[in-house]
Amino acid sequence: MFGFGDARDPRFMEASKARRDPISSLLAEGKREGVFPGAVLLVARRGKIVYHREVGHRILIPCIAPMRRDTIFDLASLTKPLATTLALMKLVDEGRIHLDQWIGEILPVTVPADKGSLSLRLLLTHGSGLAEWKPFYAELDHVAPLKRKKWVRDQIVQAPLTYRPGEGVLYSDLGFMLLEWIVEEAAGMPLPEFLGRRFYGPLALTRTLFLDRGKSPLFGKAEFAATEQCPWRNELVLGVVHDENAFALGGFSGHSGLFGTATEIYVLMNLLREHYLDERSDYLSPGTVREFFTRQDVVEGSSWALGWDTPSPENSSSGRYFSKKSVGHLGFTGTSVWMDLEQDVLVVFLSNRVHPTRGNERIKTFRPRLHDEIMEVFVNRDL
Repeated sequence: MFGFGDARDPRFMEASKARRDPISSLLAEGKREGVFPGAVLLVARRGKIVYHREVGHRILIPCIAPMRRDTIFDLASLTKPLATTLALMKLVDEGRIHLDQWIGEILPVTVPADKGSLSLRLLLTHGSGLAEWKPFYAELDHVAPLKRKKWVRDQIVQAPLTYRPGEGVLYSDLGFMLLEWIVEEAAGMPLPEFLGRRFYGPLALTRTLFLDRGKSPLFGKAEFAATEQCPWRNELVLGVVHDENAFALGGFSGHSGLFGTATEIYVLMNLLREHYLDERSDYLSPGTVREFFTRQDVVEGSSWALGWDTPSPENSSSGRYFSKKSVGHLGFTGTSVWMDLEQDVLVVFLSNRVHPTRGNERIKTFRPRLHDEIMEVFVNRDL
């Protein structure tokens, strides 16, 4: 019988591997402990990819299939920073709109008096006073598909606020539904088309896309990570958007509906990083990117930059080591991105934690552990 110190002992081999690659060990633990069926992790340091690995499965039911590095994920609320906010960056950069502009100057409707001080800045920092979420999808059966967005937008504009704009913070999907509308009005075209022309197309991001239910899919279901066995739709959600409101609105909205891969998210994030660092200025002016990445402090105690979150003082999903000069965001389906602009670290973590049920919330404690391990390996050991 082998002793634990014997190199032939499987326990020794496993422990040795964990010491060499503690990040992979932690990912394996996450899969084994049911934090997620599968995941893809990408880490970049100083603009170079230093770690990229997949683990587990992209789908468990009705069949089992392995995760791949190029698996396309439903990014959920990463739509907010990587699509809607990105489009607004461009429109602000071009001078078509400005951050403190009243929404009534942009939207082609009469905006009620209680929203007389509601600006783009307040919408982007979740200080608008709009409700967090409403189940619009449950009320849209009587509305023709092509008229649904107008119906929902009218409901949001007319709905009473939960507090006066600028006097509180409440993370709001509704605010980003309005921001999609603002992009459309300012750009003169739908959000996906504007992003395709200005960013996704020129960057050759072929697997970063919105899945419009009215159009033929570009990829088969085998390319996607599955999400939930949806009780409302009574089917497994695969290759269509998980968010019910986005689904009912045709497949996407300003708050949800973007799909993508870890590699292509890295391309987008590194583009913003390079502009922030003044290494390039071809897509955006560095000053615009720095403004959007700056914590706004519009409301005391708020952690929000413009469309991006920053690490909270305690219990941040980014863990313990990301500096104050960091930006990030989470997605309900189990996705996240965090970028430390001071220590020059970027982490893209995509999982299908809602497969087959959204009741699995173990990722809340797992994600900060993962970020801590990454920083220990790639930053703290360099000190």
